[in-house]
Amino acid sequence: MRPNSKLIKATLTGALGGLLYGFDTIVISGFIDTVTRLYHLSPRGIGLTVAASPIGNILGCFAAGVIGQRIGTRATLRGAAVLYTLAALAAAFSVGWPMLLVARFVGGFAIGAASVAGPVYIAELAPAQWRGRLVGAFQINVVSGILIGLISNYLVRLASLGALEWRVMVGVAAAPALIFLLLLFFIPRSPRWSVSRNEIDEALRVLGLVGAPDPKAELADIQAALQAEHATVHEPVFQWKYRYPLFLAIAIGAFNQLTGINAILSYVHTIFTAAGFNQLSSDSQAIAIGATNLIFTLVGMAMIDKFGRKTLLIVGAIGDAVCLSGVAWIFNSNSHQAALLPLLVLFIAFFALSQGLVVFVYIGEVFPNAVRAKGQGVGNASLSAINMAILFAFPILAHSFSQGTPFVFFAAATVVQLIVVGLFFPETKGQTLEQLQRKLMRG
Repeated sequence: MRPNSKLIKATLTGALGGLLYGFDTIVISGFIDTVTRLYHLSPRGIGLTVAASPIGNILGCFAAGVIGQRIGTRATLRGAAVLYTLAALAAAFSVGWPMLLVARFVGGFAIGAASVAGPVYIAELAPAQWRGRLVGAFQINVVSGILIGLISNYLVRLASLGALEWRVMVGVAAAPALIFLLLLFFIPRSPRWSVSRNEIDEALRVLGLVGAPDPKAELADIQAALQAEHATVHEPVFQWKYRYPLFLAIAIGAFNQLTGINAILSYVHTIFTAAGFNQLSSDSQAIAIGATNLIFTLVGMAMIDKFGRKTLLIVGAIGDAVCLSGVAWIFNSNSHQAALLPLLVLFIAFFALSQGLVVFVYIGEVFPNAVRAKGQGVGNASLSAINMAILFAFPILAHSFSQGTPFVFFAAATVVQLIVVGLFFPETKGQTLEQLQRKLMRG
């Protein structure tokens, strides 16, 4: 049975936080060089400017896990949309480097909250056979936001706005954030959260609304799963009984960023400039990378519920390790720079159909209903913490050693990812959240 229109509408709306996530990830690449000159930033200052948003992500992820369990994921998304709108405007009108850092931190906090609440909201609405593709809509929005951000930066640069250029680049994000907020008032609450609050009639209504084949049977299964865990909204996630889901969520979040994906996207212009390309050439090549990201995320969407999460992770790790090794060789040998774009495009393709798509789906699947929002927060915080460290360290390593040094590290980490996924990660496709709960809680 295909998803009905109400389920699709709720999914697409819940996933819009991903568009802000992607836009915020990439927009910094367009103006970091300008801000560096404007505020005379050192390599550490550059790293802190870029990393300010993921620092906020970490706190937003943990906060959203707790808040989402208490007030629901829909309300959490509304709060995130308001906060990000204010942060985008504050960054655009910032009067100095400290204010820009604070605005990026606050925006990162909002995005961290949305990156937890969005996938959890969708996972708790989606039927098992469509869950991978529907939760994958969040990642579609992430890569769409990246592509929109790259195109936006390119168009703003063509407009020759002078000193206003970087402010316009960062400020335009307020528009989609406001649209996101408006749409959030036209979607239902998660039925699983309603059950956790003993709002049974509301949960049954929503299950029928989104097209559950047997709403009463699914409601009974949700109730049984919650009762089996003796769960309440106050259930802590850091418990020994949740050790296996915690390991899976933290590991997949960390490995997602240890590929270097966000460092490559955030410093894409710096990378191409170091290889001898000019600014406009770097802009057009960055757009090619963004388009590849979107295309292969769609390819992964078509494959995730057919071939499974684990298979895609393994294929992606193999491809990415080879591509990253090639990029490291180009910089360390200072030769064959023409191969840089094809290798980065191929890297993005493998990442998009594997880690990029799977990460938010997988974290949202491996935790029981009682702690799913908190568990998503832990996994996303792991992702953001590694992202923060890498974004801060990338310019320092490239300046102190060579541009190829970070890519050697990324390639090695991706090989480790391949081994860990192959040995320890279970397949989750085609099973209801309650079936997975019973399976994974047995370890």
